[in-house]
Amino acid sequence: MSVESDTTLDDLDRRIVSALQIDGFAPVARIGEVLGVSGRTISRRLSRLTRSARLLVTRVPARTSYPADASMVLRAKVLRGRIDSIADALARRPDVPFVDITLSGDEIVALAIADPHARDRLIYEQLPASSAVVSTTALSVLHVFADAADWRAGYLTPDEIAGLTPPAATEPAAPDDADIHLLTELTRDARLGISVLATATGQSESTVRRRLHRLRAMGLLRTHVSIDSALMGYPVDAHIWMSVSPGRLHDTGLQLASDHRIHGVMATTGPTNLLATVFCRNLPGLYAFVTDTLGPLDIATVDTSVVGRAVQRAGYRGATIRSW
Repeated sequence: MSVESDTTLDDLDRRIVSALQIDGFAPVARIGEVLGVSGRTISRRLSRLTRSARLLVTRVPARTSYPADASMVLRAKVLRGRIDSIADALARRPDVPFVDITLSGDEIVALAIADPHARDRLIYEQLPASSAVVSTTALSVLHVFADAADWRAGYLTPDEIAGLTPPAATEPAAPDDADIHLLTELTRDARLGISVLATATGQSESTVRRRLHRLRAMGLLRTHVSIDSALMGYPVDAHIWMSVSPGRLHDTGLQLASDHRIHGVMATTGPTNLLATVFCRNLPGLYAFVTDTLGPLDIATVDTSVVGRAVQRAGYRGATIRSW
């Protein structure tokens, strides 16, 4: 995503964003208390980050909500000079929350979460109908180990992380229609105030507070922080396609998902069976990830591609993962 050319983040900015990665609903006062900074400073910094760095916190469903029969990763080879128009067309679809253009300049990687009919139309009719699309590979997502909401920039201490981590879910997830209305508003912006949410949903402020407390107890207030990773000190974004032996696939996925640099790990169909997306501080850092992190694992082949431009990331251009 593009940001203002003069936008920079200092250590406190990055620590505030890291706090939101732990709990996107954390009150300003709570963030200030844990980070040892006044609430007024936190509020002022958040306003600037929202304006200049395009920081946006959105509510996203649990990883288990990805529909098993309709989630897929698309790899499309596109004629040079036409890739921007195809990528933008994909990004305008509400069922395609992630669209990247690789550094090679001729490949689009996208995540689509569509019902089977829309999925089939996209693969068999719409993409082939464009003379700009040379070839398309559609990989079904079999299991999601980590997604974009799991990325952690790594600027907080263990004690600070513990102080910001929300309580575990304690109630079964059974939202009613009014809950779903509230969740829909939070999917657009999870930092909306109580009064704004009350007006948008037609509920009283006390009812909104009570429902938010209940929704957290149901584990439905998971959040994703959208911000340019380069501003957080991670300008290199890469897709790593791996072939892992079936007996090691699950353990390898779990191990990679625990790495704070990861912003996506999923098992897929296709010539490779595990996809990881990783943020690194530089290309030597990516090399170290491949050799030091992947090297000891039982991985037969590794195919790495660097992202040249992130066209669409969750929370931007109206994309949502359709669930509660």
